[in-house]
Amino acid sequence: MKRIDYERELEKLQVELCYLQDWLKATGHRCIVVFEGRDAAGKGGAIKAITARVSPRVFRVVALPAPSDREKSQMLIQRYFEHFPAAGEIVIFDRSWYNRAGVDSVMGFAKDKQVERFLKLAPRIENYIIDGGIQLIKFWLEVGMEEQEKRFHARIEDPLRQWKLSPMDLESYSRWYDYSRARDRMLAATDTGQSPWHVVRTDDKRRGRLNLIAQLLKLIPYEQLKHGKVKLPERSKKNAYDDIGSLKGRRFVPEVF
Repeated sequence: MKRIDYERELEKLQVELCYLQDWLKATGHRCIVVFEGRDAAGKGGAIKAITARVSPRVFRVVALPAPSDREKSQMLIQRYFEHFPAAGEIVIFDRSWYNRAGVDSVMGFAKDKQVERFLKLAPRIENYIIDGGIQLIKFWLEVGMEEQEKRFHARIEDPLRQWKLSPMDLESYSRWYDYSRARDRMLAATDTGQSPWHVVRTDDKRRGRLNLIAQLLKLIPYEQLKHGKVKLPERSKKNAYDDIGSLKGRRFVPEVF
């Protein structure tokens, strides 16, 4: 997809996201959006496209690091609870409790019995979340084998992207089919009527982002709210003084550009 076409369509969707933001604040609606998918599938780029024009106080992004020793002794989902949305918020989880069904399963960080127990309990826990008044939306981003390889090579060669490449990414690359089986197992167990997975093809990053945002907007029952016209008040001249001259001698950043 050409950049000019992508940016035109993205701007339309971002306007709708601003309308959604107004509606969230007015209604107190709470929503969780879970982002999962293959490494290099474009989760970060999609999240940036969603949050670029909205307030981080309304659209909160949560990307938790590896659990501490203390967190490892807790319930799997326990460390995520504290990040759940308050009234008028959307919380976007960049990776989530579904790590147990993905990387934990493939890399042997969890025993098969633990993974099986998680897959059995996850739909029940999600039903409790939904019954508690929180809308739960789950996206799985799927990228093809050849496209993933291209993106990994781009990360290796581009110093601006090398930070995205971790030893875990390299391991995931070598275990493509193990991750495919883990994905299929997870979808079979947790793609439910009350909490379905929405699979997004992202070989074309731009189309994938647009399709994902369009689906997100479709799933939340928002509406555009009417606002009164805003007019700037006149600046008060009371206590006026030379507030430019008072900065003389301060340490200004050199204007090198």
